[in-house]
Amino acid sequence: MHLAHLRLRDFRNYARLDGDFGPGFHLLLGGNAQGKTNILEAIYLLATLRSFRGVGGAQMVRLGQKGYFVGAKITGQGEHEVKIYWAATERKLSLDGQPVRRLADYFGTLRAVVFCTEDLLLVKGTARVRRRFLDLLLAQTHPAYLPLLQRYALALRHRNSLLKRHTLDEEQLESFSTELVTVGNQLVQFRRELLPRLSPLARLAYRRISHEAEELRLEYQPGVKNDFAVELAQSRRRERAYRSTLVGPHRDDLQLILDDHAAALFASEGQKRTLAIALKMAQAEYLTGLHGAPPVLLIDDVMGELDARRRGGFLPLLSRVQHTRGQVFMTCTEENWPQELGRDLHRWRVEAGTLKNEKRT
Repeated sequence: MHLAHLRLRDFRNYARLDGDFGPGFHLLLGGNAQGKTNILEAIYLLATLRSFRGVGGAQMVRLGQKGYFVGAKITGQGEHEVKIYWAATERKLSLDGQPVRRLADYFGTLRAVVFCTEDLLLVKGTARVRRRFLDLLLAQTHPAYLPLLQRYALALRHRNSLLKRHTLDEEQLESFSTELVTVGNQLVQFRRELLPRLSPLARLAYRRISHEAEELRLEYQPGVKNDFAVELAQSRRRERAYRSTLVGPHRDDLQLILDDHAAALFASEGQKRTLAIALKMAQAEYLTGLHGAPPVLLIDDVMGELDARRRGGFLPLLSRVQHTRGQVFMTCTEENWPQELGRDLHRWRVEAGTLKNEKRT
């Protein structure tokens, strides 16, 4: 699978962009604030329908314009054409010329894993960030997962709305509680089954990057300890006080442990950065193993933040992607691009919202 063509209109600092890309390694070179990361953001948007920067659609529209357009041709098992248009009053998503009615039908059209400075939030951020990491991976690999997640979110929203009312409708509350338990138990099952598969990959990736400095362990910490229905009923009095649903998979967390200590509390900044990269490497390896082909890797200046020893642990993943005719996009400045990547790569010059293909060196 690879991105064969990218078209941008009024996206970030790009008035117009049309680029053709083959498999292999694409190095996006340029100074700061020229638009390198914006290209990665557009590709990630095509894969996940969201920005890895944690912003909404309005922030991705070029200054002074009403909306943005992102289009692509994606080559995998067959070819697909994707078109995304966003404006404050209009949203359109089409796949092969047809409007996308269900997001579950779209996910997997392009699989991508991004490595960026925001990944540190996986270690330092709230449980919500880590849940989203698990949810995205499951949505990319199990067609049934995203509809379940949407059903759960809808039931949770309605239930919380009821709890905020002065007069509680017990019948309605019970109805949404039943839906929450039914769907929530399925979400928990998916997450439980994922961890034993993801955890060894993360441990191995961390060991490679850190050169076995510490031992990493991932532990799933569910918001439901035993019986969801029982625990939900037992929390009813507290729910009325807080006016919110206090038990369920929306409170799950992924515990990251280094040498038996919580990484968020005890790890150094270097260890946290290494751990964040290891999680993303595990995500890429998991997708590769499941689908038989690597996802598109989007690397936003991460290599420049690692010392030579840690970069060495990262390079086998990149080599494997190249050998399997995968695709990598990496942003760098002229000063910090990693020479270890060798010379078999495509160089692109990014300046003030323009993209120019340079001669391969």
